[in-house]
Amino acid sequence: MSGTREPVLLTPGPLTTSARVKRAMLRDWGSRDEEFLEISRKIRAELLKIAGAGDAYATVPLQGSGTYAVEAMIASFVAAETGVLVLVNGAYGRRIVDISERLGKRVSVYEVADDSLHDLGELERRLEADPRIRSVVVVHCETTSGLLNPLVEIANVVKRCGRALLVDAMSSFGALALDVEALHITALAASSNKCLQGVPGLAFVIARRDALDASAGRCSSLVLDLHGQYRQLEADGQYRFTPPTHVIAALAEALDELTEEGGPPARYARYKKNCELLIDGMRELGFETALDGELQAPIIASFREPEDGWFSFDLFYGALKRKGFAIYAGKMKSASTFRIGIIGAVDPSIISRFLEVVPLVIVEMKNGLLHQSQQSPLN
Repeated sequence: MSGTREPVLLTPGPLTTSARVKRAMLRDWGSRDEEFLEISRKIRAELLKIAGAGDAYATVPLQGSGTYAVEAMIASFVAAETGVLVLVNGAYGRRIVDISERLGKRVSVYEVADDSLHDLGELERRLEADPRIRSVVVVHCETTSGLLNPLVEIANVVKRCGRALLVDAMSSFGALALDVEALHITALAASSNKCLQGVPGLAFVIARRDALDASAGRCSSLVLDLHGQYRQLEADGQYRFTPPTHVIAALAEALDELTEEGGPPARYARYKKNCELLIDGMRELGFETALDGELQAPIIASFREPEDGWFSFDLFYGALKRKGFAIYAGKMKSASTFRIGIIGAVDPSIISRFLEVVPLVIVEMKNGLLHQSQQSPLN
């Protein structure tokens, strides 16, 4: 599906995009042109539909990576006088803790191992024990490992306890089932790449309008002020500061591709096939997955590094890169791992090609045919 000679990015984003999405960036747009404003309005409306959101919600886009949206969400919706409970089972949950602390929020942390889920009874106990905690933040799909947190069950506990739920849906939005209204989600952060298969550079928060209105004046940052951006977009469709016009045009094209593919359910089905094929094939080659199957989301898979002396991730990465595939280093605290993404403009035929290349690399490594001088620099 990539249709190029570029390395296939088997990563969680940036990721391989279609030629059609790339072509959408060849035109220059005036940020105040009515045609561009219509593209922007269309994107905001389409993202609401994907989220299962109605008139009670609004899409607030922001220039920048997905982390910009997460920080804006925390800064805008967590009041200084209240507390926030962050559910952590990976590096991106830990990043949210860091963001919250730097913003001066009163932070409580419920952390479990990177390959484990939180106990819902313990979550409810912690909320009942501390009425000052008014918000809970969770990462839907932890890209550290590929773990899928049980969002529906967590949302039910948060609702029952009368708290606001903030969701980092960076690696799930556009593929995994999501209904912000049914789950009573106050705000959700995601970005233009990953499952939407656009390019990096635009983040967004989908939030309740009443929560946006209540956040007026709360954010200590000018550029990350969701209420300020929301009011400007509602007034005249304009961004407060220069929008990434080429990225937005590419996202519009990517959203058309998503619709033509059959929407999030069809994209999920393709990713699931990719994931099953990848995991089965890697296991046949002797690699062990870091997660139990019931925890695995079809977004990215983590594999344990072999303990045998022949394996070096740097050499493995470099050899795969020279053969046309880029993967990711691991981030799990509990084990030495590497990660292989299966999202983007990637289909099972590409995964099959990758699985044909891996055994060749293994032979080269076991026979000592690779050397440190041949490794590729890692991102």
